Amino acid sequence: MILFVEPTFPIPTKSKNHSNFLPIGLLKLASYYRKNKYQIQLIRGNKEADFYPKKIYITSLFTYWSVYVKESVSFYKTLYPKAKIIVGGIYATLMPEHCKEYTACDEVFVGQHEEAEKCLPAYDLVDVNYQIIHGMRGCKRKCPFCGIWKIEELSYKNATEIKKEICSNKLIFYDNNMLINPNIKNILSMLSKTIHNGRVLHCECQSGFDGRILAKKPELAVLLKKARFDNIRLAWDFAYDQHSEVENWISILENAGYNRKDIFIFMVYNWSFDYEELEAKRKKCFEWGVQIADCRFRPLNQTFDNYNSHLKQQTKKDYYIHSNWSDSLVRKFRADVRKHNICIRYKIDWNNYEKKLERINSKKKAINIDLCSTQLPT
Repeated sequence: MILFVEPTFPIPTKSKNHSNFLPIGLLKLASYYRKNKYQIQLIRGNKEADFYPKKIYITSLFTYWSVYVKESVSFYKTLYPKAKIIVGGIYATLMPEHCKEYTACDEVFVGQHEEAEKCLPAYDLVDVNYQIIHGMRGCKRKCPFCGIWKIEELSYKNATEIKKEICSNKLIFYDNNMLINPNIKNILSMLSKTIHNGRVLHCECQSGFDGRILAKKPELAVLLKKARFDNIRLAWDFAYDQHSEVENWISILENAGYNRKDIFIFMVYNWSFDYEELEAKRKKCFEWGVQIADCRFRPLNQTFDNYNSHLKQQTKKDYYIHSNWSDSLVRKFRADVRKHNICIRYKIDWNNYEKKLERINSKKKAINIDLCSTQLPT
């Protein structure tokens, strides 16, 4: 008897960009152990199981949410003292020693379970209307703020392999650099033609597309449109003075049929580039008529994050603040981005913006929130 647990991570239900966080690793492990005739159960939170488990697998997400993993380990150790508790996932893989000591689990599982990775996730254990797919693992780029290349070895799937996995009409790709896949043209062509349950597919990529590849292969933008990819995101990780490159990427997508206001630019703030640099980039995006997905930087070994948007002031004791930034600048940039996106969505002039529009917009599913992270779910 094996229990799979996703701790109570603080993921806002209103968030469109992160509402599709699923414990995909646990779902694959569930399929694997099911095939091996084990009785299994998935619990999202800290609750009593339907049986006394022999093993308990607890997943981890971002390193700065380590406290929620610790709480789950403590809860289940008290409830089932004879069970072996194993913690895996992103935090466990990036900081295995810290995870073992801090959570007091019995074992830390680093990386991916090779056999479980071959299994389709047990979607019957969750109530969702989409499917998460990996067309690749890892990333060949080694950005200093990103942990993906440390967590996963680089590997690719082809169109045939992906097609065999499709079990939904809505696909969310967790690929971290999707366009770099050498099989990408065949994959996009397959997605555009595939019919499931009598209907076409609709796709999205959780990460930002690499504009440098789009610039070399603009035909990929056309294929993305034909494959019905929406919520397009581009990553602008470098300096303002390279804005002409980003503008070219946007034009390539626009020529393929995408509306500028539906394109998002990923920006990492609270990092090496200071507020003035990020604000210059934001103003360029406003000039181009595109939205922003802002990603607040946390170091890959950050084990806490108590940032609270409802407070007027916090310090480095509460959350990570880069030496080039301050708490007030972090909050100002986030406010600028909220205003920016609402103005773009509703075609409002910057000077005619009214604060009440934020309350109206908050009732809808917002794309950009402050949970974006380069410690992406596996």
